[in-house]
Amino acid sequence: MTTRDTDGRNAAVETESAPRVDGATQAETEPPRRPSAPAWAAAGVAVVLVLGALTRFLEQNVPDWAEGGPLERVGGAIEFPVYAIALGLLGNFVLTRTGLRDKLSGGFRTEFFIKTGLVLLGASINLTVLATAAGPAILQGLLLITAVFSFSWWFGGKLGLDEKLRALLSAAVSICGVSAAIAAAGAVQAKREQLAYAASLVVVFALPSIFLLPWLAGVFGLSDVVAGAWIGGNIDTTAAVAASGAILGDDALQIATIVKTTQNALIGFVAVGLTAYFALKVERRPGSARPSVGEFWERFPKFVLGFVAASVIGTLWVKFVDDGKADIAVINDLRTWFLIFAFVSIGLEFSAKGLRDAGWRPVVVFGSATVVNIVVALGLATVLFGNFELPQ
Repeated sequence: MTTRDTDGRNAAVETESAPRVDGATQAETEPPRRPSAPAWAAAGVAVVLVLGALTRFLEQNVPDWAEGGPLERVGGAIEFPVYAIALGLLGNFVLTRTGLRDKLSGGFRTEFFIKTGLVLLGASINLTVLATAAGPAILQGLLLITAVFSFSWWFGGKLGLDEKLRALLSAAVSICGVSAAIAAAGAVQAKREQLAYAASLVVVFALPSIFLLPWLAGVFGLSDVVAGAWIGGNIDTTAAVAASGAILGDDALQIATIVKTTQNALIGFVAVGLTAYFALKVERRPGSARPSVGEFWERFPKFVLGFVAASVIGTLWVKFVDDGKADIAVINDLRTWFLIFAFVSIGLEFSAKGLRDAGWRPVVVFGSATVVNIVVALGLATVLFGNFELPQ
């Protein structure tokens, strides 16, 4: 049968089935079936799990391997986010070179892993302790987040950064690094490349801070309590805060953890604020009606509610249940696994194109905000914790 194409020429259209080749049936001559999308996604999840297990192995064994050697302090201070992102980037390189990265990307579930980890993080945040034993930490957290977030947002605007990237960078540098960036990304509906970029900056700036701030605390002659508050208010990941505080001792570590935990608890408030701002101002067209409650709810990062609920449940559980702290410890270990998988996925999803597109301006904004954070946090820690004594 023939049909006439648009140029008036005859074009043959075969309607019969494909002929047999050398007596073989059609099914026998068809190419082998490729794995389906769910199969590739499952394989991607397997890659994340393997790299996550390797991350945990390194985290637990590198300190022992480095003990007594020239890298003992470094080996003991590096925490799982560093190993996870590094292994994720290595996997990214290998899979890209072999042409498998895009096929497996359906299993790199960064959003699921990090949100689950953040909900579980809420279980370890004891609201009673924060309210009774660390009042200054709450005030420092509120003032510091307001000052650093405002500066980062303003400076990012001056340099013409995309508003979604501004939100991620401002939240990350002022609250608690990658976790805050994830919460902000959900609130403003940021791109994956922007989240990966923000997460990379957090790690790059957090690593040297682990050793720099304890050294500066000694240079300035700070007490362990003030130094701990300064470290907790500055370094952008909880793991790095713990590593840095441990260098100075138990008192500094305890205060640093309380201060950082306080800032972690404020993630939800910032997420609500960003949701409202982007829904009502940034993405609202001129002359259009205000977003409805349903639209606001649709873009609100709902895992924040799980985070708050877990915090309340964890606080009550420890208070009223025997061996409640042991139960929370199990949850914390599970949380660590999910965060490891999240950081591995961030490395696997990282795109060099995102770096090239963003250019130098985000680095300048994040670096400048980090300097402001160091200065403001030092002043607040000195004033609020200068006469503070840990409860015995």
